[in-house]
Amino acid sequence: MTKVMIDIKGQDFRKPDHDISPMFVNRWSPRSMSGGEISREELMRMLEASRWAMSSMNNQPWRFLYAFRNTPHWDRFFGLLTPNNQGWCKNAAALIVVVSKKTFDHNGKPARTHSYDTGAAWYSFALQGVMMGLVVHGMQGFDYDRAALELGVTDEHQVEAMAAVGRPGNKEDLPRALQEREVPSQRKKVEEIAFEGGFGT
Repeated sequence: MTKVMIDIKGQDFRKPDHDISPMFVNRWSPRSMSGGEISREELMRMLEASRWAMSSMNNQPWRFLYAFRNTPHWDRFFGLLTPNNQGWCKNAAALIVVVSKKTFDHNGKPARTHSYDTGAAWYSFALQGVMMGLVVHGMQGFDYDRAALELGVTDEHQVEAMAAVGRPGNKEDLPRALQEREVPSQRKKVEEIAFEGGFGT
């Protein structure tokens, strides 16, 4: 009997060094999806979560372009992916291209934290999806230039990443090389990423 990936939680493989909410440890990025559809309302719930992320000057620079499978938009989004990512994204219910606006709305000047702020919105989107029992996997394995051209991304915006969303599936349905990687990954220690008083001190 195959194991459905939703049964695998991060806490089964990870142990935090400090006391935090289990939702952070349990969030991970599987690739196995069943091919089942998600509803528009489910995607809207994820986008609603992203809406409330923090941003500099409340500029909210994030933009989410999306396509559901079995719609006229799907092939254009799917065609942006590398062959390796197409191999497992074919079972996704939706594909998303995350874009950030590089300027402030109120004065048109450069917004240096546009990527940083959009990352916060993406994390809110992903965490909401995981809490709903969905697979949410971000990636950079796609053609950035074609995405900008084919999706009409203007010069004042920047393509940041793509993501696949779907219902959990069986890891045995993944290409063999990916099956071994279908477990929650570990993380660097806090001491490796945070330095009191200055960089590397």
